[in-house]
Amino acid sequence: MPALATLLALSADLALVGVVVSPVAERSVAVLRSGQRTRVVAVGERAFGATVLAVAADRARLDVDGQAVELRLGSAGATTPARPVAETRAAPAEPEAGGRSFARQDVQRRLATEIPRILAETALAPYRDGDEVKGLMIVRMPDGSLLSDAGLRTGDVLTTINDTPVDSMATLISLWPRLQNETELRATVLRGGQTIPLVVNLR
Repeated sequence: MPALATLLALSADLALVGVVVSPVAERSVAVLRSGQRTRVVAVGERAFGATVLAVAADRARLDVDGQAVELRLGSAGATTPARPVAETRAAPAEPEAGGRSFARQDVQRRLATEIPRILAETALAPYRDGDEVKGLMIVRMPDGSLLSDAGLRTGDVLTTINDTPVDSMATLISLWPRLQNETELRATVLRGGQTIPLVVNLR
């Protein structure tokens, strides 16, 4: 009965939609979504009636009323009993070999129609290493947009764009005019504890 009550206490649509795994376990975060709400939750913090106990590359272990449950990345609902997260080995994230290529005219056309949706449906949060902001984490992002087509995923931490450290929204916004005439856009993201290069060529 306690296990059933624990699972019922979790929202039926509670899902793990992103993770950031830090070398320091206590700094790892899980991106949880329930309904229309998304929360970035560090180890030891509470959201949606659950406390995050541990985060791995493809799962998070939660505590709900003393019962350990597990959420896998990209799936709704919890499974129980939870396997110890320490036993899970992260699958290596694949680099974006060769990058992606877009016609500049197509990008401009898509931006004209997608910007309102991107602004409305994208959420970013500072990613900190101690007191220092080391990047911006993509908490929420529209599917099928230029952002996802460029290789970005929910849960990615954007750390640099064309060798400029992304340490604030102001920095990100100030990059826009400088990137207008570039033929190559290079970004570095943290994904599942690994550094991934993303390259977009504009022709």
